[in-house]
Amino acid sequence: MKLSLGFSPCPNDTFIFDALVHNKIDTEGLEFDVVLADVEELNQKAFAGDLDITKLSYHAYAYLTDKYALLDSGSALGRNCGPLLIAKRSITQAEIEKGPIAIPGKYTTANFLLSMAYPAAQNKKELLFSDIEQAVLNDDVVAGLIIHENRFTYQDKDLVKLRDLGEFWEGSTGHPIPLGGIVVNRNLPTEIQQKVNRVLAKSVAFAQKQPEATREYVSAHAQEMDEEVMYAHIGLYVNDFTRDLGDEGRSAVNFLFSEAQRLAVVPSITNEIFVPN
Repeated sequence: MKLSLGFSPCPNDTFIFDALVHNKIDTEGLEFDVVLADVEELNQKAFAGDLDITKLSYHAYAYLTDKYALLDSGSALGRNCGPLLIAKRSITQAEIEKGPIAIPGKYTTANFLLSMAYPAAQNKKELLFSDIEQAVLNDDVVAGLIIHENRFTYQDKDLVKLRDLGEFWEGSTGHPIPLGGIVVNRNLPTEIQQKVNRVLAKSVAFAQKQPEATREYVSAHAQEMDEEVMYAHIGLYVNDFTRDLGDEGRSAVNFLFSEAQRLAVVPSITNEIFVPN
């Protein structure tokens, strides 16, 4: 059975999906038609129902629980890995609230956290995540919300951190921060959904045990990223939660959604969000 599969070219995604898409593990008869795209583009494809399986922001998933079920494997969830709000200099809260602030997409979890930390900051400009640093440097925006490998490069450009929104979340809630997850279309038979979950868990385990075996695929899509940054990126976003959310990870996801509903940032969620065991 062939399934469409969307994930980003970021190192953490190519790292965990390498064994799955290159048959380095037993895929239990599944084949995959891969679509590589930025996470906000994947969010939009998920809204359109274009993909059988896809990476997407947890914020976006809150709108899509009727279409997709969340896998226990594959998530980017952890501590000290949240988005950073940066600028050319230290600025006041009033300046932040006035904006504009560059964000990596309306439905990113990063934007949800920004809305929690600065509810009055409504003047936002959506940009590709990799363009945000330059927009700040060009004074197109007063601040930028950065994710992915930009966490490791902003200081090289003499940009300053205004706030770590992951620290804000963890300090406010005590939970690790759910950033992105892998979901599967609910129209697929339950046994196929469960199979996808098993196969992806095996792919993550393979990568964690044999990281060198993923180097070629990860490097091919990391463009001109420095290898040290590439592996720092993987180390930040791939952890035990990636193989299996477990009780702590599931609790963090449920709490994120309850907070989002309480703040009326997302609609009411009535579906069971996880793939059935």
